[in-house]
Amino acid sequence: MKLLIRQRVFSWTDAYDIYDESEEKKYEVKAEFLSLTHQIHVYDKNAQEIGIIHQRLFAFLPTFEIEIGGQVVGTIRKKFSLLRPQYEIDCNGWNIAGDFLGWDYNVMNGGTAIMHISKELFHWGDTYVLDFDHMDDEIMGLLLVIAIDAANCDNSNS
Repeated sequence: MKLLIRQRVFSWTDAYDIYDESEEKKYEVKAEFLSLTHQIHVYDKNAQEIGIIHQRLFAFLPTFEIEIGGQVVGTIRKKFSLLRPQYEIDCNGWNIAGDFLGWDYNVMNGGTAIMHISKELFHWGDTYVLDFDHMDDEIMGLLLVIAIDAANCDNSNS
């Protein structure tokens, strides 16, 4: 099962449309325009909020929380590094293998890949492909990828 994340090119904030394999819009991602930190909302095709990614305001290094139903279900923290940005992922017991800054990585559960993320080239605006093995991981995986994107975007600010 695949999802395609397409960035809206002409938008004042981070905005993405998420499509399924048959190119039907499935989710929508919108960032708050006037906010002290990143506040990103994810909605299903019926405009019901399914999750929020927000940046902690008073953290020493950038930290992003993933919320579903008002409960924090995962965090991404930037680690101190001199050469290349590194992040600590605490989300569902998952970890990441590969080059997540280059958008070619796997999300792993133990030693098993549960999702592969890659960036498609030659598109107007950024387009990412999320390839899931199990439909049950779709929402959590989508929120994790959006949180990683927010952390990467915040990379220039720290």
